[in-house]
Amino acid sequence: MYPSTSEFLTLRGMRMHVRVWGSEDAPKLFLLHGWQDFSGSFQFLVDALAGEWRCIAPDWRGFGQSQWNHGCYWFPDYLADLDALLDHYSPDAPARIVGHSMGGNVLCVYAGVRPERVTGLVTLEGFGLPAADPEDAPGRYRHWLDQSRQLAPSRRYADRAALAQRLQRLNPRLSAERASFLAEHFGVEDGADSADPARPIVVASDPCHKLLAPYPYRLEEAKACWRRVSAPVLWVEGSESSAMAMYHGLGEDDYEGRMACFSHLRREVIQDAGHNLHHDQPEQLARLIEAFFS
Repeated sequence: MYPSTSEFLTLRGMRMHVRVWGSEDAPKLFLLHGWQDFSGSFQFLVDALAGEWRCIAPDWRGFGQSQWNHGCYWFPDYLADLDALLDHYSPDAPARIVGHSMGGNVLCVYAGVRPERVTGLVTLEGFGLPAADPEDAPGRYRHWLDQSRQLAPSRRYADRAALAQRLQRLNPRLSAERASFLAEHFGVEDGADSADPARPIVVASDPCHKLLAPYPYRLEEAKACWRRVSAPVLWVEGSESSAMAMYHGLGEDDYEGRMACFSHLRREVIQDAGHNLHHDQPEQLARLIEAFFS
């Protein structure tokens, strides 16, 4: 595997971990992971890249080795964290950025808010969420209040091998070798919790991420940002993705309407890939990314 180095920055008062591959003088490629994931998730994609790249992948706040809020997480904070990250690593030039799932959602909104900071973007199934009904707001707020009273604990594992098996159950396409790598780097020993010493391994993710957001998702606001994106967009989906089943279940008009917001969009479908297409088919994905940015 292509070796990476870890850098720790203070961005907006938060200690952020950033994983970096490649030489300093190579073209920069930013990689933004999804929800319940971490920067090392892109290792297989980095290994598959044919060209020389300086790959820069942060752990979002509350994930991996970055600082946790130990409280609520708000979507605009991810935009501001990305803004600060780009100011640090690419202050004088617009960036090439790849975002998966939540990372893609952050990226697509950011590229409309700061179009001058992005020269090209690849969104891996980060196409927004289903539009929410405002009438659901009272129930969402009530549910959020109830959740906040007693946060559900993190799932625990006897060892990293058990975590790797869990990852393979969630994604049968994930090889044992890749599952072991992910479990080794995203699973941590939580010695502070003696309630279950037989299962000391947890995923390095703040349990507060699992709180349902109190506010409904506002699709039209996201679309307003997408329409301001001036950079070329590569829209990539997996042919066997459960997330894509959700999108297509919203109706063809809804799906086509999301793509139509971007003025320079190219769509690609990767065969035999689920939602984590950077795990399932990193070689195919790497070829698409490099061809797009070339």
